[in-house]
Amino acid sequence: MTYCVGVLLNDGLVLASDSRTNAGVDNFAKFCKMTVLERVNDRVIVLLSSGNLAGTQAVISVLKQRGEVKDGPPNVWTARTMFDVAVLVSDAVRDIERRDGPFLETGPVAFNASFILGGQLTGEPPRLFRIYAEGNFIEAGTDTPFLQTGEAKYGKPILDRVITPATALAEATKCILVSFDSTMRSNLSVGMPIDLVCYERDSLEVRMRRRFEQSDPYFTALSAAWRDGVRKVFRELPDFEWSVGDR
Repeated sequence: MTYCVGVLLNDGLVLASDSRTNAGVDNFAKFCKMTVLERVNDRVIVLLSSGNLAGTQAVISVLKQRGEVKDGPPNVWTARTMFDVAVLVSDAVRDIERRDGPFLETGPVAFNASFILGGQLTGEPPRLFRIYAEGNFIEAGTDTPFLQTGEAKYGKPILDRVITPATALAEATKCILVSFDSTMRSNLSVGMPIDLVCYERDSLEVRMRRRFEQSDPYFTALSAAWRDGVRKVFRELPDFEWSVGDR
């Protein structure tokens, strides 16, 4: 399992992913699930991957290899829009599923590879997509400014209460990290390091990228402040008064 989240804001994008993979309680490992494809002043593309590790790595490799072909079909370096990039990722997912799916059906692990895709290409605003294992996808917008994949349920309530398109990049970054803290506290299949990119609208380059390791001082302080703050607010909530007729 994993946890990935992308947020689409008026000021840009914030994307983050954990690094824990497991094939059972005695086989945990760490793999980076964030891929950044960048050509300064032209395009920034960020992919967050969730699902079967072999499947997601194969999809990323296919996209990179197809991008090395100079004279051929559109690829991640020649696509005209982020929608076109989403289609390319979708096609790669389906290609790998066609290759590996029938063989995986004979074993205990089914093909499962989904992605969050965010970025900006010259000539259009930043855009954010979630691409499902079947190859179809949805796009974030004003009413749905963030997308998640993987173990999403523990972090979603925090994002729901804070994130709007007008949220500042710095505030959204804190909110995402708190959502990771809450997710990791409730689910052992999500774990550090956390990879994070904060992309400023129209910059067309990644200027803010950070990896938070297990004992990162900032993340530790943020986690403690959130814990103490929640407890403080809880203590200040009004007490429930029982009436005589309540049983």
